[in-house]
Amino acid sequence: MNNTLACLGITDIETVKKTWAPAMPTEVFDTYWRFAVERQAIFFRRMKKTLGPWTQDAILQEYKFTNAYRASDRVSQYLIRKVIYQGDPAIEEVFFRIILFKLFNKIETWEMLTRELGTVCYRNYSFKKYNQVLSQAMIGGKTIYSAAYIMPSGNSTFGYTRKHSNHLKLLEMMMKNRVYDQIANVTNMASAFEILRSYPTIGDFLAYQLVVDLNYSELTKFSEMEFVVPGPGAKSGIKKCFKSLGGLTELEIILRVTKRQNDEFERLGLTFQDLGGRHLHLIDCQNLFCEVDKYARVAYPQLNGYGRTRIKQKFNPKYDPIDYWYPPKWGINEKLIADMD
Repeated sequence: MNNTLACLGITDIETVKKTWAPAMPTEVFDTYWRFAVERQAIFFRRMKKTLGPWTQDAILQEYKFTNAYRASDRVSQYLIRKVIYQGDPAIEEVFFRIILFKLFNKIETWEMLTRELGTVCYRNYSFKKYNQVLSQAMIGGKTIYSAAYIMPSGNSTFGYTRKHSNHLKLLEMMMKNRVYDQIANVTNMASAFEILRSYPTIGDFLAYQLVVDLNYSELTKFSEMEFVVPGPGAKSGIKKCFKSLGGLTELEIILRVTKRQNDEFERLGLTFQDLGGRHLHLIDCQNLFCEVDKYARVAYPQLNGYGRTRIKQKFNPKYDPIDYWYPPKWGINEKLIADMD
């Protein structure tokens, strides 16, 4: 337990209990906030090209964790800069690129498609060509899907042996049904989520991730503070942070955590450096519960979540710099540049 966030500071647990009643926090709840602060501090240290190690926390040094802000992760940054905001800005093309990228969620797969097929766009789409490129990659031993989450095969719906073939057909179905127009015409994130959720192989977790990614574009204008869906990892993290929810749902816990973030940082005497004036949103606080669930597997091995007991991915730093850039509608890019000076 030495050099872990779990060791930092002593909390007046009775005060915390009164604040969060009827839910009953555990000691991991304070670690949630300390993790958010330290993970964001690591982000800025690396962004400023400070030489490592970027933290004294032994667990954060050894294992891989996502950023406090989802949009700061390497894959999200690639999606925003090189998929969403590069290429034809027509809504059907933006939608096509986002869904195609996210079905695999792997930078190398996108770059392979662009290398083999040229410009990735719906107007030149051919199932035969896309399927052939992906099939040849698999035959050559390449991994075309990210390990971040598991995509259902879709075989029972579309009938293809290979998963990627079914996913291409799923994308075709969505394009044929003009899902991009449907989503562009709804007024809230929950409605867009329900549209995506209605399609084969897309469950609650994936539908929420997709609607957040679509909302990075100009296709939608939703607030990330209006809707959240707790994923399996977040639910496990919430279980470790609370002995009892006191009748509250995981969704209500995430809403409350997001709204109280400044109060919680102040309670613990922590200084959180936000993202160019943008506070943690629902998707970020949901993700942080997932990451604290992982962290607690090492820091609090005696606690039970839902299933996993160890962290699989070790931290293997990538030294190729990311030129961080966020959706222009957020209005934070210039502020972030100023923060770096």
